Amino acid sequence: MSKIVTALAIISAMTFVAACTTTGSMDNTAMSSIPAQPIAVAPPPNIQPTSATKVLDADARAAMFTLVSANPKMDDLAHHAKAILVFPNVVRAGFLAGVSHGAGELIENGKVTGYYATTSLSYGFQAGVQQYAYVMLFMTDAALNNLKTSSDFEIGVGPTVVVVDQGMAKNLNTETAKSDVYAIVFDQRGLMAGSALRGTKISRISR
Repeated sequence: MSKIVTALAIISAMTFVAACTTTGSMDNTAMSSIPAQPIAVAPPPNIQPTSATKVLDADARAAMFTLVSANPKMDDLAHHAKAILVFPNVVRAGFLAGVSHGAGELIENGKVTGYYATTSLSYGFQAGVQQYAYVMLFMTDAALNNLKTSSDFEIGVGPTVVVVDQGMAKNLNTETAKSDVYAIVFDQRGLMAGSALRGTKISRISR
């Protein structure tokens, strides 16, 4: 019970910190030059745009721009993906136990088709607050269908998810990409270790 209470307290604190964070931190200044294919700003037809969805759309576009600017090969791979799941602002906070949470959107054929939440709980996390983004490239229809039909899509369970590090990013292309899903974790300084995604669960949300 104490672990649950601690986790809830961390989530509350993390939510407050996230609310105080300036949106579009990845690179809002260059959003107008982002290619239209990887990221669109139109929400699903059954969802009316709100200020929250507009901010998420803008943040997702900025995150993709940051990623492909530093790693041009990711742009080509994204164009060949069946869908792209973008979490532009994930906040991880805690002491001993780390809780991460963030909202993202699924893009198919240049259009947003759904909104998702990412959540994880890990132990041994250094005290403090960390903010990062991550993108998942779904390369197969089967993997994408698994995401859409699962109440909780858990990384490490089901389709093979390969985390792209600095070394792999230099050699990964449409010819060498053979896995179901590729995940890229990054912040303003560049690609991050895949340990940030341990224990991550993804669930669909309404906006």
